[in-house]
Order: sequence, then structure tokens, then C-alpha cells
Amino acid sequence: MKTVPFTLETKDGRRGLDFPVRRMVNAGYSGRDQQEVRRHIEELRREGIPAPESTPTLYPVITDLLTLQEEIEVVGDRTSGEAEFVLLVGDEGCLVGVGSDHTDRELETVDITKAKQVCPNVMGPKVWSLDEVQDHWDALVLRSWVSEGGQRTLYQEAALEALLPPRELMAFVRSRLKDGRLEGTVIFSGTVSILTPEIIYGDSFEVELEDPVLGRRLSCRYRVKRLNYLL
Repeated sequence: MKTVPFTLETKDGRRGLDFPVRRMVNAGYSGRDQQEVRRHIEELRREGIPAPESTPTLYPVITDLLTLQEEIEVVGDRTSGEAEFVLLVGDEGCLVGVGSDHTDRELETVDITKAKQVCPNVMGPKVWSLDEVQDHWDALVLRSWVSEGGQRTLYQEAALEALLPPRELMAFVRSRLKDGRLEGTVIFSGTVSILTPEIIYGDSFEVELEDPVLGRRLSCRYRVKRLNYLL
């Protein structure tokens, strides 16, 4: 079983924590506002990605693809990140992180589930306890920036009231699991609409989850290295 080392940041300080990953799923089209969901579907449709039969959706992802690395390798030029909150469901509670569901958009037009296995799920190294943010969850703000050719662009920005709340998301995932066991599951939340007219396939990607109530942030940053070294 894969074990991932995190730093748990609490109101009282920080400590190391190893999280055992049994399985990982990526949610999609998980917005509370269905008009926003349709907008995101239209963004992807312009890239040739087919619309789902129903929303929200879930995709299984190989656990070895979860990484905290600051550089990832990809095949091809049409890959991009998506800002997401991440739930780590443990035996004694739930942790909250921030990350990116980096996806091969070209392969996504053929098979979305297989496209999720080609690029890593990237997370930042710090996590919070869900209990510490549950009472002001909707006030948390998710942002992303993409850099291309030295130009950094604000790519996504929305309060978490735009997405399914954690308890509802966990209940949905549990309802789709054959054994109903959430313990050891990493859940990527699904994303929010982009602010730019089109998807940007950049050189680096940054994600931030801001807690304006407790005055703290989680962040995830990584560079994108294309495998273009062969003639």
C-alpha cells in the first residue's frame, strides 16, 4: 500500500503525518450550481471531450500516480492542470489538501478514465483537519495560476461554495464503492470554471486553497516537463 508523507497544519502547530492510500478517485462535474457545471462541460466540449451521461461523475485513478513532486513528466503538448480540493479519508477523521488533476486533453477525447492514468494527481505537502474548517467551509477560496513562456495568468478562482461540500462528496463516493469503505481513500473534488477563454497548456501550474477565517493557505506548485527529447 502506498504511503504519502504530509505535514498536518493545525491551529496549534504542525506535525508530520503519513497517510496510507488504499484507493484514489477523481470526481468530475461536481459543482453545486448546475449552470456552472454546464459551462465547464462546454469548456471541455470545445476541446472535443464528450459530455457525461450524468453528473457528478467518478473516475478511478492508480494510487501510484499521487505525487507531491514539484515537476511532472507528460507526453504531448495538450495537458493541463485543474485546481481541486482533496479529501484524505482516514480511520479517525478526514484531512483536507489542495491539488491538481493534471490531465491529457488529447487522450480525454477518446477515453476519460484512461486519460486520468497518463498524468499524475499532484498535491501540496500540507493538509488541514476537516474539523477545523467545516464550520466556514464555503468561505474557503480555490485559485490557480498557469505560466506559459514566462507569463503567469490567474486561471481559476472561486469560493468552495461552488463545489459539493465534503460530507456530501464523501457520501456520493461511498455510494459508488462496491465495498462502501471510504477509509484510505483519496478524493479529488472536481474543479471550477476557468477564467480564460480557452484551456491553457502551460509550463507550470500553481494551486492555492485560502482560509480567510483562520488566515492560512495550502499551496501546490509544479513544473510540466514534456518528453520531447527524441528525434
